[in-house]
Amino acid sequence: MSVKPLKVTVTGTSESPTKLAVSVRDFSFIIDEPAAYGGEDAGPNPVEYALASLAGCMNVVIHMVAKEQGVEVRSLRLTVKGELDPSRLMALPTENRAGFQSIELRAEFDSDSSTAELAEVLRLSGLRCPVSDNLGNTTPVTLRLAAPAELEEVLAAV
Repeated sequence: MSVKPLKVTVTGTSESPTKLAVSVRDFSFIIDEPAAYGGEDAGPNPVEYALASLAGCMNVVIHMVAKEQGVEVRSLRLTVKGELDPSRLMALPTENRAGFQSIELRAEFDSDSSTAELAEVLRLSGLRCPVSDNLGNTTPVTLRLAAPAELEEVLAAV
């Protein structure tokens, strides 16, 4: 079975140095920093959204895989934890990356299936989850300045 590539576009408009108003499809949300980092705490910060994205994607994929494997999932609770060293972000000397040093997802199932069956559902889900793939593997990120014509097109759409 062949499927079309899924193209995703997210647009954000800066409302302050820490606050971004984001639009994707028919949804809008705010990304902001806590007051301790100079924000208004008007929404989760970027790294919190990254972990939430992993949880959201794994929720979908776990349920898909469980159904394919004949594993009943009555309920599922996902907890995602990550720790990062903010030194590089703050331009302080460090050998550490700017991002999370590690991320852990804990899945609590309410199911009559065996631990081995649930572990296999979780393993397969981790392999198939696009967000898990992006976080666990190097994905090229291209940063480019919008050309003046593109800027005019963006401003005309507002």
